[in-house]
Amino acid sequence: MGERVVLVTGMSGAGRTATLKVLEDLGYEAVDNLPLSMLDRLVDLPEQTNLLGAERPLAIGIDLRTRDFAVDLVIDEVEQLTSKGHRAVTSIFVDCDDAVLVRRYTETRRRHPLDADRPLPDTIKLERSLLARLRNRADLIVDTTESTLAELKEIVAAHFALDRSPGLNLCVTSFSFRHGVPREADLVFDVRFLRNPHYEGRLRDRTGEDDDVQHYIQEDADLSAYLGCIKSMLGLCLPRYQQEGKSYLTIAVGCTGGRHRSVYVAIELAAWLERNDWPMRLRHRDMHRSAGRDMV
Repeated sequence: MGERVVLVTGMSGAGRTATLKVLEDLGYEAVDNLPLSMLDRLVDLPEQTNLLGAERPLAIGIDLRTRDFAVDLVIDEVEQLTSKGHRAVTSIFVDCDDAVLVRRYTETRRRHPLDADRPLPDTIKLERSLLARLRNRADLIVDTTESTLAELKEIVAAHFALDRSPGLNLCVTSFSFRHGVPREADLVFDVRFLRNPHYEGRLRDRTGEDDDVQHYIQEDADLSAYLGCIKSMLGLCLPRYQQEGKSYLTIAVGCTGGRHRSVYVAIELAAWLERNDWPMRLRHRDMHRSAGRDMV
C-alpha cells in the first residue's frame, strides 16, 4: 500500500471532529480545516514518523468552515490526489439523521456554521443539499445516528487501524426496519418473512445470539434456501467488488425489531465470510433496543 491519506468530511454536528480524533488515536497525523489550496502541498510532504520511527499517515478534516471550501474544489482535489498512484486516498462522509442533528444543536446551544437567522431544520436541509455530491462520492459513509462514541471508535478502527488487512473489508450489521435502514449499507437483505420469535413468550426478551432463538429460526423451512442464495450472490459479487478496487462493503440484514431474525442471519453470514477468509466485523445495531409492541 502507498502513502495513506484519509479525508474526513460530513454533516456539521454528525461527528466529523470526533472521527478525526479517533484516527489520531490510531496513529494518524490529524490536520483539521486546512485551506484547500494547501492540501496538495501538505500531502506532498514526506510522511511523518512517530517517536518510535513508525510512519504516520495523514487524516485531514474538511468541512464548511474550511477556507475556500467548495464542493467542486474538494472533489477535484480528491481526484488529483487519487490520480497520483503512490497514495492510497480514502474519503469518509460522517452523517446523521436530521432530527438527531437538531437535537444535538439544541442541547449544546451551538450555532450551525450556515446559521443565517433561518430555522435550524432548514439550515440542516440546506447543508445536506450542498454536500450531497460529496456524500455520493465518499468511499465510506459513517452514520452516527445510533452510535455512541465507543461504537464510533470501533467502526473507524475496523476500517482504518494501521494493521488492517488490505483489500476489501466487510461489515455485517443487523438492524431494525422500524429504526431505518443503515445509511452506510451497500447490500440490504430483508428477513422479515422468517418465523418470528417475538410471538413466543419464552423467546421474546431473548436475542438471535441465544441458542433457543437460533433453533426456533432454524426450523423455518425456507431459511436454508435463502441463506444459500445470499451466499451464492456474495460469492459472485465480492471478488468483483475487490477487483474494482472497493475497500469497504457493508452488508445489512434487517427484520422488524432487529433483535432475533436479523441478528441470527447476520451471525450466520459473518461466520461464512470468515470461513472464506474475508476480513470482516460483525455489529448488531438495534439488538439491545427494547422490544416493541407492534411487531409484524
